[in-house]
Amino acid sequence: MKIKINVDLKVGRLVKYFILADLALLAGWGLVQPIFSIYVLGKIRGATLVTLGIAAAVYWILKSLLQLPVANYLDRVQGEADDFRALILGLFIGALAAFSFTAVKETWQLYLVEGVHAIAFALYVPAWSAIFSRHVDKDRVSFDWSLDSTVAGLSAGISGFLGGVIAKFLGFSGVFILAGVFSMLSAFILIMTPALVLPRKKSVEKILMDHTPANINQ
Repeated sequence: MKIKINVDLKVGRLVKYFILADLALLAGWGLVQPIFSIYVLGKIRGATLVTLGIAAAVYWILKSLLQLPVANYLDRVQGEADDFRALILGLFIGALAAFSFTAVKETWQLYLVEGVHAIAFALYVPAWSAIFSRHVDKDRVSFDWSLDSTVAGLSAGISGFLGGVIAKFLGFSGVFILAGVFSMLSAFILIMTPALVLPRKKSVEKILMDHTPANINQ
C-alpha cells in the first residue's frame, strides 16, 4: 500500500513574511523558557517558587487584560496602519523586556520587567492576528494558519533545547540578549513589508474636461 503525501508549501508573500517574523520572535523567547526558573531562583535575591508564580501571574493576567482593549481599538480604526504600528512597537518593547532581564537583581524588578513583557505581547498578538487574518490565501486559510502553528512549534522546540546549551556556554545574559536580538529581527522582517500591508494608493488620472464655451461659434 502506497501513501502519497503531497503538501504545497507555496503561500502569499505577506503570509510568508509574517510567518518568518513569528518564527524569529518565538524562537528568541523559546530560548528563555528552559532556563527561566533556574535564572530566577539562582540569580535574584530572595526569589522562591512563589516568586516564579507571581511573575507568571503578572505576565499572563496583564497580557490577557490589555490585549482586549488593544484589539478593540485596532478594530475601530479603519485601515491597517494602526495595526502595523502596534505590531512593530510591540516587538521593540519585547526586545527591551528581554534585554532588561539581564539587569534584574530584585524581585520587584522581575515583576516590572514581566509587566513590560506583557505589554509587548498584548500589542503584538492582536495586531499580528488582525493583519495575518486579512491576508491569508483565500483558498488556503486552514493551511496558512496551520503552517504558522507548525513553524512556531518547531522553532520553540528547537530553541528550547538550544536555550540550555547557550546558557551553559554564554550564561543567562547571553540567552536574554539573543532573545532581544530575535525580537528585533522579527521587527526588521516586518519593516520590509509595508508595501504589502500598506500599498500606496493608485493615483487617479485626471480627466481633461472640454471647457470650450458653448456659444463659441455664435
